Amino acid sequence: MRSIAPEQARICLGCWDQMHMPIPLRGLLALPFRAFGITRSKMNPNICTICERSFTYVKKQRHITADATILFADIRGFTHLSGQLDPNALTRVVSQFHDQCAQAIWSEGGIVNKQMGDGLMAIFNFPIKNDRHAEAAIRAAIDIQRRCKRAHRGLSVPGGPQLDTLPGVGVGIHAGEVEIGEFSTFRSDFTAIGGTVNLTSRLEAQAAAGEILVSSAAAEAAPEQMAAATIRQLTLKGIDQPVLAHVLKDVPAA
Repeated sequence: MRSIAPEQARICLGCWDQMHMPIPLRGLLALPFRAFGITRSKMNPNICTICERSFTYVKKQRHITADATILFADIRGFTHLSGQLDPNALTRVVSQFHDQCAQAIWSEGGIVNKQMGDGLMAIFNFPIKNDRHAEAAIRAAIDIQRRCKRAHRGLSVPGGPQLDTLPGVGVGIHAGEVEIGEFSTFRSDFTAIGGTVNLTSRLEAQAAAGEILVSSAAAEAAPEQMAAATIRQLTLKGIDQPVLAHVLKDVPAA
């Protein structure tokens, strides 16, 4: 297992793990690559835009099936919040949320694959490999809760409500097989689709402010992180059978 600080890696960890190619990210050796548009990816500063935009070249095919852990996170009560704050203040809250989530995800080797307004989707175990990706995702989720609580506590909005009393963040996590690849003729960056992604999204939608809902598959792969979890049975939209969610909550701010 490898834990990489956001600004530590000097070569693209995705290209190395997927192709054993040492693509420089930082330093003088990276300058020729930048001239050809190969730079650090916004998905994770430890991978490059070859991973982000050239999936066919990296994997020699458009789609692959991979084992991964998916994380969804979302600001709870965002619609209500948007009616209370002016656009500038709302932008600050959303930017702070995305910044804190990204730092937590990157520190565990995940990528921020999609940002969707007040929410995001992260992938663990591609393109940066991690045999204990469920553990990494759960650690990232706990860090997200801590970081967001601390950030909201320190962020003031003139004329607005106290941010530490606002609805917090809900997180859903599930591990399993996903289909990863390029699924649009208009965009060349990759994403993940499939039942694992759908179930993760449904779990996140059921998470209350401050909660992390973890599927049984992810929880079984990370027993140490789940020792304090409670069990909740859920009926999820589009899922035929009831789902047991392992619930982590009341994560204190660091």
